Amino acid sequence: MMDVCLFGVGLIGSVHAGNLARHPRVRLRYIVDPNREAAARVAAATGAEIAETETVMNDPSVKMVFIASATRTHADLAMAAAAKGKAIFCEKPIDLDLKRTDECLAAVEKAGVPFQIGFNRRFDPSFRALKERLAAGEIGAVEQVIITSRDPEPETEEALAGGGGVFREMTIHDFDMARNLLGEEPVELFATGSSLVAPQYRKLGDYDTAMFILRTASGRQCHINNSVRAAYGYDQRIEVHGAEGMLQAGNRLPTSVEMYGGKGISRDKPYYFFVERYAESYAAEIDDFITSIETGRKPAVTASDGRKAMILCEAALASARSGRFEPVNL
Repeated sequence: MMDVCLFGVGLIGSVHAGNLARHPRVRLRYIVDPNREAAARVAAATGAEIAETETVMNDPSVKMVFIASATRTHADLAMAAAAKGKAIFCEKPIDLDLKRTDECLAAVEKAGVPFQIGFNRRFDPSFRALKERLAAGEIGAVEQVIITSRDPEPETEEALAGGGGVFREMTIHDFDMARNLLGEEPVELFATGSSLVAPQYRKLGDYDTAMFILRTASGRQCHINNSVRAAYGYDQRIEVHGAEGMLQAGNRLPTSVEMYGGKGISRDKPYYFFVERYAESYAAEIDDFITSIETGRKPAVTASDGRKAMILCEAALASARSGRFEPVNL
């Protein structure tokens, strides 16, 4: 069994901690988090040891690090791990600054260590099946991709202030899925954003409601719509239209039970939060990364994928802030 370390045991870090602790082929050896109370809670639940960064980096038994700490720490931790020859799994984004992202990628490439970015939606069973059937040619050439991604409720002002904004923290997943499904890199992007849901977004110069249009060189199109409010739950849907048909992946529901009565037909609302909705994908992405290290194959989602998605985020911000109905060339 390979020893691994997890940096960060916040919400997503706690999800990773559980999946690592349950994985049959690794041992969650260390947890690193400045929040000692959170670290102690997760350590008690997983049997891991609380440690400092220096201890982890200097321990040759640690073959992999999983970085789920605050965004501002991602690049430094990744570069330190690369210098010690450790494989890296890193939550998105690598950094909020593209120059800093490039510095990190250069260090990883120089060290020659495997690096996987945490775009978990590629590993969702339904989205993955859609991609496989698309690749098999079931609907012919791709013409349009439509992605709906809506959170159930807005973030608090405190949480927003500590992040990189909706485009970099939320839409970045949709941009990655767009690239994955279009099969070609976008060359134009148009974005429009509004603050319709909660005043803290406008106060911080951010958007809580947005739409995006992407176009590839051959003319393939993608439409993405985002909102931080969906009264009915966590709304995650994908549709791909092609020359010979259409593929759809809908919302996941707690059960498939439907009630038919005199007042209508009812069924469960979608899962309310991303932890439940994407539980299977979080476990699958970690297993896939571990398997790639064991077999020596390239990780499924690379640092380059993280950089390309970040470029789309920056272009989207430029387009939305311009106030003009004109695309940004990529």
